[in-house]
Amino acid sequence: MAINLDDYADYLEDLSEHTQTVLKSAWPDATKALSPRGLDNYLKGAGALHGLGKGDSLVENWIDNAPLVAKEVGEDVVGELATAALTLASKTSGAVIELLLATAPTAANRLGDAELFSKYLQFINTLIAQAPRGVRPMLGKIDVLFQQLTLGGLRRWALWGAHAHRTNYEEQILYFSLESKESLAMLQKERKGTLLVDVQRRINMYLRALWGRDFFMRPTSGDFENREGYKPYIEDYLLHLPDAYDDHGGVPGLELYRAAAAHCAAHVVETRTPISAEALNPYQMAVISVIEDARVEALSIRRFPGLKQLWAQLHTATPEMTATVGDYLNRLARALLDDSYADADPWVAEGRALFAQTHDRLHDNQLSWDIGVTLAHKLQADKRIPFNARNDLLTAPYRDDNRYFWEFEEFDFNKAANAGYESVKQVRKHVSVMDMANEIDVENAGDDAEEIWVLDTELFPYEDMGKSFNEMEGKEPVSEPFHYSEWDYQIQLERPAWATVLERRGKLGDLAAIDAITTQYKREIHRMKFLLDAMQPQGVQRIRKLEDGDEIDINAAIASFIDMRMGQQPDPRVMMRSVRKVRDFSILVLLDLSESTNDKVAGQDYSVLDLTRQACVLLADAISKVGDPFAIHGFCSDGRHDVQYLRFKDFDQHWNEEPKARLAGMTGQLSTRMGAAIRHAGHHLQLQKSAKKLLLVITDGEPADIDVRDPQYLRSDTKKAVEDVAKHGVVTYCMSLDPRADQYVVRIFGQNNFMVVDHVQRLPEKLPLLYAGLTR
Repeated sequence: MAINLDDYADYLEDLSEHTQTVLKSAWPDATKALSPRGLDNYLKGAGALHGLGKGDSLVENWIDNAPLVAKEVGEDVVGELATAALTLASKTSGAVIELLLATAPTAANRLGDAELFSKYLQFINTLIAQAPRGVRPMLGKIDVLFQQLTLGGLRRWALWGAHAHRTNYEEQILYFSLESKESLAMLQKERKGTLLVDVQRRINMYLRALWGRDFFMRPTSGDFENREGYKPYIEDYLLHLPDAYDDHGGVPGLELYRAAAAHCAAHVVETRTPISAEALNPYQMAVISVIEDARVEALSIRRFPGLKQLWAQLHTATPEMTATVGDYLNRLARALLDDSYADADPWVAEGRALFAQTHDRLHDNQLSWDIGVTLAHKLQADKRIPFNARNDLLTAPYRDDNRYFWEFEEFDFNKAANAGYESVKQVRKHVSVMDMANEIDVENAGDDAEEIWVLDTELFPYEDMGKSFNEMEGKEPVSEPFHYSEWDYQIQLERPAWATVLERRGKLGDLAAIDAITTQYKREIHRMKFLLDAMQPQGVQRIRKLEDGDEIDINAAIASFIDMRMGQQPDPRVMMRSVRKVRDFSILVLLDLSESTNDKVAGQDYSVLDLTRQACVLLADAISKVGDPFAIHGFCSDGRHDVQYLRFKDFDQHWNEEPKARLAGMTGQLSTRMGAAIRHAGHHLQLQKSAKKLLLVITDGEPADIDVRDPQYLRSDTKKAVEDVAKHGVVTYCMSLDPRADQYVVRIFGQNNFMVVDHVQRLPEKLPLLYAGLTR
């Protein structure tokens, strides 16, 4: 789609004649740098800046410089640049905004990355609030500053000056103009040795000379908040390198860039398949990463022997380093690369020996998995040193963070298709009744079929048999998958889309079981009647004897008038107010339906599941009489890919035969992945419009699942899930039937948000009372 200036006459008709001339002369260059979408933002930005009323020079600066910025870091930032300029309009003069636009191409050229340029605009917005007099002189020196500083260095240099000269405007101007000794001293302190933008072309040529192909590099603001910087990393086949390197132990920054770029390129060239992280803990992954680094480096050194010296000079581990797991990992990394390095430790020697035996298998990264798991087990057993995933890192500055070769998902169909893997993606189709009726039935089709056909309503046979085809022959429908992240406490990061929740309908049971519960607890239901009546909203109530109210209380006014006539002090409280008493609660009861609920209660002939069912029936009766919207859901799990979420009653359902029958049919099975279930329950509660939302979790044990061995992992994730739903106004309360729950439940749900029921038999009578207490 072509963009013509005439199409934007409404936006541009108010521009002055000179500005329109400038736009027409700049238009050919703009069409070369910008796509139709970018040109649309470009022209709308010109119209918006003109609307500020700060002069033609500001608009003409935009017209001249926006295409240059897009040429340097991509057109996606053009809209952000316009937004930044418009935002600053209320904070500073047009001259400063004009200078920002005029220097934007220089900043974009020196930063070399769209994300860094966006952070630069955010930094300007922050600085103008702290040092309004310093922004203009700083922008005048921006080319000099970016020749010596990274974005992080510029930010620290500027904020130091802003804090040091917050009220002294003359000193502030001198500092940001680079005319004060303090300014030059701080500039020297923040100055980095070698900037990527200065050597990127040389590094590109270096890699092309080695491997005969291009590698695309981008800078990262590794030192934006601290001086240490991020590790290099590879993402979407792009090499992300720190935007600056200081000299390291006598090795120049340029050599560091060569080493880091060559190492990342070795991963891209020599890694043909990812390494699965399934069933691995962070300890094992750390050791496997060391072996995989050594594997790709060994393959590269076979082709280019000079790389060995380049990399070896950056390893500084010694045999005396024995304090942490990271020390041993660094010693192993150096031993696998440098034959001249002497290390008598048995574990390091075994690693060397195992790696040497795989000389002919280096092209298969399975060896990294095999050797890494073996060495991790041995190191853990022999050294008995605790592992800290955040601190036990490789210290060689050129090594990347190895995210490139790890595969956390079992399979990604879209990525596989782009990479050329042959696979079939299963498609779910919603079809009409006629399509379903005319389709030939494939008897041997399983869950791996290429297509799954879904009919939105049940299909009944022509003969009135009382049952649909779904009930007679079909499988219980399963929802589209819901993916939720999980918190890994060892690495202090969330694993994105880690757990999969699949909604199912609860099976129907015998309604007689529910009627039996009502009969059994008839006395308790009668005792609760007075409590429930007190909880019901009373409509409009009049509050009397107020000095300030909405209307006069006639009786009180007459009494005061009589007091006045009798010469007594009248009561001034002659007003009243009408108050509407309403309840605004939504309650979701989440039941743990794991296998352990089938266990018999000590000394009784009924199970925990039976008690849970009885408690839910009494609670549902109580809530339905009060009138609060409520839902009853349950969950169990079979690993992180199959968290089964059953909906017995939803918020918009009446408490009638169907939800009662589903409660009668509920069963206990599998495990307890509680964090994912809480996040999904929070999702349903967020859809409610009530002012107060309560999630009531009933469980008989701690979180656990078949694919998790560390008991702290799911506890920490459940705690994080409770915190996540709390951000959306959901209060989570746990009723635990585990007598040992005091050891962990307080850390998960908080000091006042749990109850441990020591005598499980009392659950049916305690649950409605708990509901009453929480929703008063």
